[in-house]
Amino acid sequence: MKNLESPTPSEFESSKLRNAALILWPSFLAACLLEALVFAVVDPSELNWSGHATIPTRQGVYSVAFFLFWSISMACCGLVLWLSKPEYQVNEEDLND
Repeated sequence: MKNLESPTPSEFESSKLRNAALILWPSFLAACLLEALVFAVVDPSELNWSGHATIPTRQGVYSVAFFLFWSISMACCGLVLWLSKPEYQVNEEDLND
């Protein structure tokens, strides 16, 4: 049977670190893959916004796109981690509120 007691501070911190790693690492890899796929097809120097050429340099477009891809991937990984939470943890949170 699972332990229903609240975690100790060290267990809580290690679970927070574990959750951060479970979110950040896969989302980083997904952002790298998306960056490679998108910019294999799209040339940043040919991007236009409302008829105007983009002002940032190619490297700037690559950087902004990477962090945008990473943010979206982090949100997806965080949602998966949140949805995969065991029912006893969800019920425990409801009782504490």
